[in-house]
Amino acid sequence: MSPANQPWYQIMNVEEIPSPALLLFPDRVQSNIQGMLDMVDGDTERLCPHVKTIKTEAIIRMMVRSGIKQFKCATIAEGETAIKAGAASVLLAIQPTTSNAKRWINLAKAHPDRDFGTIVDCKESIESLSELSKQNRISLKLWIDLNIGMNRTGILPGEEAVKLGEWIQSHGNVELGGIHAYDGHLHQSSIQERQEACECWHSKLGAFVSLLKKNGFDRLPIIAGGTPTFSMQAANPEFICSPGTTVLWDAGYASQYADLDFSWACVVLARVISKPAPDLLCLDLGHKAVASEMAPPRMNCLNLKVDEWVSHSEEHLVVRSSDASLFSVGDTVYAIPWHICPTVALHQHFHVVENSLAKEKWMIESRNRMLTF
Repeated sequence: MSPANQPWYQIMNVEEIPSPALLLFPDRVQSNIQGMLDMVDGDTERLCPHVKTIKTEAIIRMMVRSGIKQFKCATIAEGETAIKAGAASVLLAIQPTTSNAKRWINLAKAHPDRDFGTIVDCKESIESLSELSKQNRISLKLWIDLNIGMNRTGILPGEEAVKLGEWIQSHGNVELGGIHAYDGHLHQSSIQERQEACECWHSKLGAFVSLLKKNGFDRLPIIAGGTPTFSMQAANPEFICSPGTTVLWDAGYASQYADLDFSWACVVLARVISKPAPDLLCLDLGHKAVASEMAPPRMNCLNLKVDEWVSHSEEHLVVRSSDASLFSVGDTVYAIPWHICPTVALHQHFHVVENSLAKEKWMIESRNRMLTF
């Protein structure tokens, strides 16, 4: 079958690729990057993508080449990878305790021409980060992390959050970077319900911004939302948007969010390794190769009809299929993970596909917890 006649996800040199593996399609990645830009009318200053999904210098570099210069990260390794890819500004979106704060500050010290920040929600962190920054003769931006309903991290918007901003301003070697408001608790499939939920916290945020102004704070940047509410945040020109999954997309979000028009850019390649019964297939796609924190289905098989997800363990996936007779041991199965972010973290590299051929490997550098710093 010629490339023009075969499904987009199939590769011609599949026999050269050990399984399980991740296939990456850069043309689709680039299309998704453009889609992100289109949602903010091409204003790169309104995008601060989260790199926790991709963890890969080469992919971040694609975004940098598209004009995106600021990023969010969840680990110091991800931040280092973003800096290596050319990021001008990186925000650590987890409040660091002392050991990780030291690593973050050492990374910042090694790159004085870049902008480094982290979120904070308590005075203790501000004091610690101020002292560490002073010791290392750097300046660090601190963003007030608001709890807007997720109840995971952050301080409730109100007087105490204003005092936190004043506390930042009263300390040396740190400055108030802006407001961080993440709404990861909102995942309604209904666009209207998601919109209404966003409007609820938007109104609380608006009241908080007014309170800040009354207390003498100038207009502060606001990094708002994640992927599920990207379209809602993009509609507000005051917000910097922070999607992450949009770069690669996955089966879970594709099934839930009709308002987000992105393409699958990463495919898991697996093989049939046993046929224990006429209607059963065992694939080499266990927990160690695909995210499995959710109940089945944990993937969308593109070239295999699955009637029942029978069992899933560390190395094996057993499915029941009325099409089992069409498959032999060694045959390839292509699948889209339900949750791409932790799936990527399970692999060392992507096999990069161009013109239906897997030609090279891109290392997933920051799947490691520590690189240089």
